[in-house]
Amino acid sequence: MKVIGLVGEAGCGKSTVARKLAKEKGTVWVDLDRLSWEIYRPQTPTYWRLVSRYGEEILDSDGAIDRKRLGRIVFSDPEALEALNAIVHPAVTDRLREIISEEEERGTKTLLVEGALLASSVHVDRTLFDAVLWLEAAPEKRRERLQADGREEQIDRTLPPPTDKQVARIDASGTIEQAVNRIRSIVNSL
Repeated sequence: MKVIGLVGEAGCGKSTVARKLAKEKGTVWVDLDRLSWEIYRPQTPTYWRLVSRYGEEILDSDGAIDRKRLGRIVFSDPEALEALNAIVHPAVTDRLREIISEEEERGTKTLLVEGALLASSVHVDRTLFDAVLWLEAAPEKRRERLQADGREEQIDRTLPPPTDKQVARIDASGTIEQAVNRIRSIVNSL
């Protein structure tokens, strides 16, 4: 099984490309954002670590972690953000290892793993991946896509481009189908 990481800034097309490729036989898509939400649902060990670190003010009225409240704390304090990554990323990586094993047993040919921080977080075990692909799109293209999706608030959020030479850069400024074809070609060449 090939495990391919998809990374890039908001609006670069990661999710759209992954959804299209996941329709192909033998391909499965894992969204690490969604996986992280699962990791810190109420009463899990990660949930309790987050509540212990940030306090009950990160909880909503039902006792679940309110991502917006947590975000306001961590995106205004680099130390708080690093603590969040140190808590959540190892737990997500452990769950990803389990998913990789499960998908291998099912006979999956390609596992696409989408995650914004795959190429930059020190807490990500990149040895799990056969390739990590950084999707790049021009700022105006990202803006256009984010506005079309109603996610304008993410336009100014940027990630540093990867410095790791093992991360391949993919131009995703054209059509989504062009990006899909580029990624498919890379996966087939592995």
